[in-house]
Amino acid sequence: MIEKSAKKYSGECGKYQLWKKLPRKVMYQSFQAALAYLLESNKIMVDKDGKIVWIWNPEAVKKYLREDLIVR
Repeated sequence: MIEKSAKKYSGECGKYQLWKKLPRKVMYQSFQAALAYLLESNKIMVDKDGKIVWIWNPEAVKKYLREDLIVR
């Protein structure tokens, strides 16, 4: 749910505003933990204004993955 919302509102709002736009209530600590995971897995980034931007593109990843390439 958090991932879908981050994708939907990409570049529009900051952390608190995104939390308020979630379709169901989530504890803020749980929300922050989920955002930390998305940051570490390079699915989102935070721009200089504090807005959350969705950057994950699985099609591009599939394009660059080859059998001899190892992903860590």
